[in-house]
Amino acid sequence: MKSATIPSLRVDPQLRQAAESVLNEGESLSSFMEESLRVGIRNRKLRQEFIARGLASRDEARRTGEYFSADAVHGELEDILRNAQKRQK
Repeated sequence: MKSATIPSLRVDPQLRQAAESVLNEGESLSSFMEESLRVGIRNRKLRQEFIARGLASRDEARRTGEYFSADAVHGELEDILRNAQKRQK
């Protein structure tokens, strides 16, 4: 597969200096920017999927008329967390 380029990015000198200041040993600014772009894309996809699930859940609740109180949901999440913590010990 051929590689493609991303348009050059003009930034404030302080932003470039800040980026360069956090590079790991042997890491280039280009590789840092590529990884940052990959992480940003992944995060946006995850956010889009989260919103889609939330909207689908909303639509299903409207369709069925079945809703859950925040207290019930929080209680269930606390139980899940408590059980996970017990398993870690």
